[in-house]
Amino acid sequence: MTFFGKMRESAAKAAEKAKETVEITRLSAQISLKKKEIERLQQHIGESVYQAYVAGDFASSEASVVALCEQIGEKLQEISSIEHKVKEIKNEKVCVCGAELSADTKFCPSCGHKFEPPIPVEASQPEAAAAGVEATAVEEKAAAHCQQCDAELEAEARFCGACGAPVA
Repeated sequence: MTFFGKMRESAAKAAEKAKETVEITRLSAQISLKKKEIERLQQHIGESVYQAYVAGDFASSEASVVALCEQIGEKLQEISSIEHKVKEIKNEKVCVCGAELSADTKFCPSCGHKFEPPIPVEASQPEAAAAGVEATAVEEKAAAHCQQCDAELEAEARFCGACGAPVA
């Protein structure tokens, strides 16, 4: 690959990374706004309950409290949806044990949970793949490998991320 070809590829990668960062920042701002809305709704719940207390009739606040709680539930679902979008952009997923992993991990290195095969993604450019192979070849020499499938193990992994075998 020529010098200018490498420069163009690097610029394209930087532009894509910047685009991802902007999108993640935008989504994070949305999450922050939703959390502020939840706090406002919780404050309204407290005010409603207190007014019912003062009036000596808690039943009078029940309908408004239920409606506010339902709104909070909707906001929490919206936050969960936005967080899922952020994980997709970052190419991550969360295991049942709470560990954040790369989207292509087959087994959780912390608990051994098996993931369903990921949905195929468009193949990357051959030049990018070749550059990635060169960069990881140096890293593989220092990394530990699974005794079952010879996959590279993450630091402090108790299970292989590729085949799920326990790490000795």
